Amino acid sequence: MRRKRGLSEEDKRLWASVARQTVPLKGRAMPEPEAKPRVNGAPASDAASANSPPQPWTTRPAGLPGREAQPPKRLSQHPIERPLRRKLAKGRVEIDARIDLHEMTQTAAHGALARFLAQAQAMGMRHVLVITGRGSPDGARGILRRVVPQWFAGPAFRSFVAGFEAAERRHGGDGALYVRVRRLK
Repeated sequence: MRRKRGLSEEDKRLWASVARQTVPLKGRAMPEPEAKPRVNGAPASDAASANSPPQPWTTRPAGLPGREAQPPKRLSQHPIERPLRRKLAKGRVEIDARIDLHEMTQTAAHGALARFLAQAQAMGMRHVLVITGRGSPDGARGILRRVVPQWFAGPAFRSFVAGFEAAERRHGGDGALYVRVRRLK
C-alpha cells in the first residue's frame, strides 16, 4: 500500500510560483491559495507582503484619480488541433521552418529561439518545428526538452507562439515540438 507523501517546502514554493502565472478559464474565478507560506516553521507575516512592490495594474495611474489601471491583456495559447497535428505529421501541411537546439546552452538556445520565432512571424510563417533533443534516458541531460515549453508559456515568447504540441515520431517525437506561430496584427 502506498503512503501519501506530502510536498516539501521547496515543492510548495515552486508550485506557488507556477500557480501565480496561470490564467483561469473564462467564467471562472482564480482559486484562493490554500495556506500562507511558512518561514522557519511559522506563518509568514503580512508585513513582509506589505513591503513587496505593488503590481503595476493595482496602482492608480497618474492623472486618473479613482480609476485603477486594467491588468495587461494576456495572449492565450491553445494546443494544436488533432486534425492539423495529423496533417503536419503526415506531411499534408508543410512545416515552414525548423530550428535545431541540440548541444546549445539554455542562454544560447533562448536567444536563438527568440530570433527564429520573431523572424518566422515577420515572414508570415504559420507552422515551425523546434527540435530540442530527447536528452539521456537517465534524465541527466535534456534540459531544453523540459524548459522550452515553459518558455513558450512565458511573456517573452507569448507574442510569437499561438500554440504548441509534441511532434510525431518522424519529426523527432518527444525531442521536438510543432509550434503554431502567432500572426502579426
